[in-house]
Amino acid sequence: MKTLKTQVAIIGAGPAGLLLGQLLAKQGISNLILERVSGDYVLGRIRAGILEQGLANLVREAGVAERMDAEGEVHEGVEFAVDGVRKHIDLKGLTGGDVVICYGQTELTKDLMDARQAAGLLTCYEAANVQLHDIAESTPSVTFDYEGEKHSLCCDYIAGCDGFHGTSRQSIPADKRTEYERVYPFGWLGLLSDTPPASEELIYCKSERGFALASRRSATRSRYYLQVPLTDNVEEWSDDDVWAELKRRLPQDVAENMVTGPSLEKSIAPLRSFVCEPMQYGRLFLVGDAAHIVPPTGAKGLNLAASDVHTLYKVLTRVYQENDTACIARYSEVALKRVWHGERFSWWLSNMLHDYGDEGGSGVDAKMLDRFMDSERDYFLNTEAGRRVLATQYVGLPYEEV
Repeated sequence: MKTLKTQVAIIGAGPAGLLLGQLLAKQGISNLILERVSGDYVLGRIRAGILEQGLANLVREAGVAERMDAEGEVHEGVEFAVDGVRKHIDLKGLTGGDVVICYGQTELTKDLMDARQAAGLLTCYEAANVQLHDIAESTPSVTFDYEGEKHSLCCDYIAGCDGFHGTSRQSIPADKRTEYERVYPFGWLGLLSDTPPASEELIYCKSERGFALASRRSATRSRYYLQVPLTDNVEEWSDDDVWAELKRRLPQDVAENMVTGPSLEKSIAPLRSFVCEPMQYGRLFLVGDAAHIVPPTGAKGLNLAASDVHTLYKVLTRVYQENDTACIARYSEVALKRVWHGERFSWWLSNMLHDYGDEGGSGVDAKMLDRFMDSERDYFLNTEAGRRVLATQYVGLPYEEV
């Protein structure tokens, strides 16, 4: 068995793991990333692309913002349409200057991969049989198979950035973690196309036929979503069917000017809210989807992972530069505070914009929930105080220092 050594072992080479690795390396903290699939597979994942102000600033701090700042689209507002009536939310004006950036998660991942390679930092792609050992002790380790040889990685700390189905969370004893989950009674059918977006800003739509979202990746690439039953299969939806249904749910003026074309990717994703508490056990820290999942309605998934990265990066920097090990115990507390804000916002926005049918949602009678949400939409879209709350949550709450 080949033995390796590093200060921080990072499990998972998605954007969270790569960003954490880049930030730690800039502080002189050695790290090695293990990823079970190939780099090409990681880049093939189609994900969201709305970056909060905090994430954009963190990417700049990592020194990987050149392409994001050159090609990313700054969005100073967002639109909500209820039964065809459009309402503009002035994010910048309502938050004192904060905005979001439209920049595909795949592009950000590529930038981070390139930066890591240029810095000569090691990432082991297609690492198999990854197992965590002695995570509650002072000398944890990770064993894995790589390039036909068994390896043992000795480290000080482990960052579990390997997603919902990864090995990190499962390495925490079941009696030492509490998991909260809410599975929604619908999914999102997503279509990606090389067509000009239907609008300069994202449009979230509530219609009698269900939810729809007109999103974008660039001036020439669009991303659209439709609420569909969980029983639907993507094979049942032709491109023409998706475009036709979008036109039924989007505001008429948007639908009439929408440019259609063949899909580059099409899939149906279930929606869930999930949180694991605590996000830390011994020398193991959970980051991003390994600890929490949100419905995509509020564009919080990647952004919550980034706030976890920020917190852990600051903790480990103090550990290594100031020998302050007491701050380690603060990681889960600080991270979870922002996680629950993001979970609540995503759940609330999902309730406001989706059709729950007879299910009702959250244990509330369906008819009563509809009336509650009518009131919510009226207040948060039609009053300045309501719009300010919505805008503040959408651009992202500030990061808390450890």
